Amino acid sequence: MKNVTLSMPDDLLSKSREYAEKHGTTLNEMIRDYLKKTVKSDQSDFIKRLELLQQQVQVKTKGERFDRDELYER
Repeated sequence: MKNVTLSMPDDLLSKSREYAEKHGTTLNEMIRDYLKKTVKSDQSDFIKRLELLQQQVQVKTKGERFDRDELYER
């Protein structure tokens, strides 16, 4: 695990540490959890957009059928 240095106002740091202590956790764990949720949410949004695009795209083949061998013939 890598260390990261953050800069924040003293009052925010103090209040954040108090909040973490009240909730039985650490400031590090709170920040890690927040970042995990943010990244996961972003990935989930991307997947939802891909699924929506997949539903919107319609390929019309005029009833023709292709098999894998025909597609790869040279």
